[in-house]
Amino acid sequence: MQTLLLGLLAYVVVLWPLVAAARKVLGVRVGLVRALGAALAGWLVAGTVIRLFPIAVLTNAGVAIGLLIPLAGSALAVTLLVLFVAELAIPSGGPGLFARMRSVRSRAARARRYSRIMRIAIRHGLGSFLTGRRTAGPDGSAKLARSLRLALEEAGVTFVKLGQLLSTRADLLPPVYIRELSRLHDQVPPAPEDEVRALLREEIDLTAFAHIDDKPLAAASIAQVYGARLRSGTEVVVKVQRPGIREQVERDIDIVRRLAAVLYDRAGWARSLGVLELADGFAESLEDELDFRTEASNIDAIAAHPVPGITLPTVHKALSTERVLVMRRLDGKPLATGSTHSREELARTFLRGLLDQVLLGGVFHADPHPGNVLLLEDGTLGLLDFGSVGRLDTGLRAGLQALLPAIDRGDPAGVRDGLLEIVTRPDDLDEQRLERALGALLARHFGPGRSAGLDLFTGLFRVIAEFRLAVPPPIAAVFRALATMEGTLATLAPDFDLVAESRAFATERIGLRPETLRRTVTDEFTALLPVLRRLPRRVDRIGAALEEGRLSVNMRLFSDERDRDLVTGLVHEVLLALVGIATGLMAVLLLSSSSGPQLVPGLTLNHVFGYNLLMISALAGLRLLFVVFRRSGRQSRAGRRTR
Repeated sequence: MQTLLLGLLAYVVVLWPLVAAARKVLGVRVGLVRALGAALAGWLVAGTVIRLFPIAVLTNAGVAIGLLIPLAGSALAVTLLVLFVAELAIPSGGPGLFARMRSVRSRAARARRYSRIMRIAIRHGLGSFLTGRRTAGPDGSAKLARSLRLALEEAGVTFVKLGQLLSTRADLLPPVYIRELSRLHDQVPPAPEDEVRALLREEIDLTAFAHIDDKPLAAASIAQVYGARLRSGTEVVVKVQRPGIREQVERDIDIVRRLAAVLYDRAGWARSLGVLELADGFAESLEDELDFRTEASNIDAIAAHPVPGITLPTVHKALSTERVLVMRRLDGKPLATGSTHSREELARTFLRGLLDQVLLGGVFHADPHPGNVLLLEDGTLGLLDFGSVGRLDTGLRAGLQALLPAIDRGDPAGVRDGLLEIVTRPDDLDEQRLERALGALLARHFGPGRSAGLDLFTGLFRVIAEFRLAVPPPIAAVFRALATMEGTLATLAPDFDLVAESRAFATERIGLRPETLRRTVTDEFTALLPVLRRLPRRVDRIGAALEEGRLSVNMRLFSDERDRDLVTGLVHEVLLALVGIATGLMAVLLLSSSSGPQLVPGLTLNHVFGYNLLMISALAGLRLLFVVFRRSGRQSRAGRRTR
């Protein structure tokens, strides 16, 4: 044992200088085991190279010293090459060996799932679109839309929800796709009762409940809901996440992201649709739905801005966890059973409540379909399922508040300005042409003898798509909520005039009435007052500097550290390339030369210099290759994060 330990110690001592040199050249701290293995390979190659030289060369002290750099350099070059290949395969800083071994099973499961998804797509005729060999026509195809819907249904829960999200993006997809994807439903059978009970025992204290129903009140793809009663006598509902659904959804989300990246790289139509942003927004929304604590905080956020006529459930936070949510039970009936005389008033309450949440509260229910709305016994409407909630910041709300009155006034310039406040504009946008397109749209719907209908918003979506205006996810959530609400209102009151009521709401709540105008002017002036107070002094200083000839403009190049790092890196790479090319050319010239003092038979001094320069060229090339690879890897990772 002692001999073995001494041998290992000697091995490390001999190889350590080569390890330190390799780390210094690469500029990255690689793992010890990897570095020692690469150094061993380098010394083995150097030993092989030494044996290729004649004995006369090695016994000549001067020649041996002259060849020291090529011999040590060959060992270092092989070490660098082995480390470079290892970094390509498994970059440093990632999970360790045992963590990688543990992830093999999950990777295999993901690969099987990915293969199944691809087989489904190919079977439904979508394979050529995924590879970018074909493109979707501008008006879409009924056959292709149907194939897409069938493929999403067969792919399972996550992809059905993706299709449901796409069905609300009239700004991205042609109407034929919207109609087909709107038929998607995530109807699934309830999870086995024993698995649900096991999850409940694991997550919460069942002694707090006097009774929990055996059969669910409702079953969806992510969760199912049970009626229950607390020991205090309070009637509640228990929302339980389906056992095993998190692992399946996370695996499918990873596949969705990968498919989006493939489509972005290969298909122009996918880039124009912004598939990476769509995939990221969808993943974030679905991940929020998997954490019921997020849903509980969503209920609190919406409840902070109460709306008359709308009732929200209250959460028993002490009994709720990430996978179980306990809420007060709202007793009510489906909307279709509401009394005839109250339906129009209920529709008005529902519409105004959602618009109030969107335009004034900034937090709104993003999935108000009929199954998530109840007619309560007290005559109010109860909202359910807050897993999908939209949030708008002040700027986006201000844009919407400017957009809707401008549409009502038929003002194309105002519609353009409001629209550009809530979308991401391309660099080459022609604002004048956009204003003319919006003016034509408003003329078609607000001209003499015409009344605006829901097709006004369909036309607006087409204008957005035509001018490649990117809709941010919060605004897309607004569009989704409004499109879903339209179907709910049709169920509640088929003859309800949604556009007229929306215009009335905009006029009453955000229009330029005297009290609204007075409040707006007061708020704007209050915000502007500190600037106005400083303005005279600044104008005076600028005037004095101009009069005395002291006015100057100071412009600093490369003030941003990122710019300096970029230039430094480029200069470093250019210098490495020049050194490698110059030494390589000199080495070729010297090695091909037969002149120069002869040290031993067949070896001249020029050859010795050539071998040294050749090794320096190889090391510079390897260093440059590794620097470029590492920089491109960092940029690609940063690009994926920003997408």
